[in-house]
Amino acid sequence: MRPTVRLLLSHPAHFISLGFGSGLSPRAPGTAGTLAAWLLYPLLRAPISEFVFLALLASFFVAGIIAADRTGRALGTPDHGAIVWDEIVAFWLVLFFAPPGLAWQATAFALFRFFDIVKPQPIRWADSHVGGGFGVMLDDLIAAGYAILALAMLKHFLG
Repeated sequence: MRPTVRLLLSHPAHFISLGFGSGLSPRAPGTAGTLAAWLLYPLLRAPISEFVFLALLASFFVAGIIAADRTGRALGTPDHGAIVWDEIVAFWLVLFFAPPGLAWQATAFALFRFFDIVKPQPIRWADSHVGGGFGVMLDDLIAAGYAILALAMLKHFLG
């Protein structure tokens, strides 16, 4: 089943898990969701402290477990490609730890998408062995960890 605007608007869980509509992109919905996260990040991050932002991300992660599970059941596929809330929350975490500047953010974007698409271990294991909404959210959280580690290494070596 291909998700539609009708599904997007039928329940708040679908609106969230489909990334406010970015997951409805006919091509590369995960990339579209990550781009939406990048565009929304300054609006979400600017007005709050680091602690509050991280607490918000933790609550978004938990909400994502519930929303992705409900939307996956509605679509008949637990980790349907249109579910992009996992990319959004994970990329917000990557941006939080990325060094300042547009070039670093673009690098963060490329690294996160790389790890999310290629799925090196243990991302691949989590993707195939952890089910439900938690599984949907977990593999992207691990991809975010890889991207953050790669950014830290690049920053160290490039100064």
